[in-house]
Amino acid sequence: MADTANLCRWVSLRDALAAFVFPPGRWQSQSHIKPLHWHVACRLVVEGGFPPEEITPRPPFTVEPSAGGPRLVHRPEAAGGGERTVLGGLKTKDIDVTVVKPDVGPCLAVSVKGTLNAFRNLTNRMEEAAGDCTNLHIAYPNLVYGFLHLLRANREGRRAVEERGFLRADADGNLAANDLALRSDGSVVDAIRRYHDVLLGLSGRSGIRNDLTRYESVGVALALPERPSLMADWPDSGSPLRFETFFDRLYGEYDRRYVFAAPRLAARTERLIWRADSPALLEPMADDYAPRSDGDP
Repeated sequence: MADTANLCRWVSLRDALAAFVFPPGRWQSQSHIKPLHWHVACRLVVEGGFPPEEITPRPPFTVEPSAGGPRLVHRPEAAGGGERTVLGGLKTKDIDVTVVKPDVGPCLAVSVKGTLNAFRNLTNRMEEAAGDCTNLHIAYPNLVYGFLHLLRANREGRRAVEERGFLRADADGNLAANDLALRSDGSVVDAIRRYHDVLLGLSGRSGIRNDLTRYESVGVALALPERPSLMADWPDSGSPLRFETFFDRLYGEYDRRYVFAAPRLAARTERLIWRADSPALLEPMADDYAPRSDGDP
């Protein structure tokens, strides 16, 4: 019997966050972050208009051609799993979510990271993030690359029983300082604020001649365990790293490079617009998305 545990599923952001903030089993296995990979992959289809067969892990959808435009159908049996291995300029890289256009190559990719603890060590990971970005852009200067990092919003105070497996506590049973994301008054700790500022320097690449060490889009967010949901007022409203603008930046840069700048390829590279009466868009799960559709059904 085939192992279906690692196959991409259509999950809401809330369900992906629930798996992240209270990781099932051994969180070192990455099972806590996989649902977020699936959510990203599904957004690239439903909201981004990318055909599911071009995405790894393959989202659980199929496309039905019709005279009025393509119809998107939710088919769990069509799902795939895994990561795509891409040959970079310096070494191969396993990418969490990748869009590969036939006869064109890797066009869009998203690296998804999740951190539950040890926030004082965040800036130490920046060399890895910058190196991954440079490695891929050397080989694929046109690649639209996103970096999305989710942090668990551990609040100052007593450690909960269900947090014992991945958060440390001091002698009094309070969360260890290194694992804190929020002070008791709700303010974000300095280590995470500094990390946000460092990420600003890795974001905003536009055009293939721009800095290879920058990502086209960077997003960072705090996941609140008590809901679960994303913290609404951090980063600040003016920050270019907010989650709700992360995907729009990817789509905009993709269109500029692969559609507007290459009209002869547009028949292959244009993002699809789903018919509003697509079966998938009529399912309750679609309410969690902003589908790329042609209007009301």
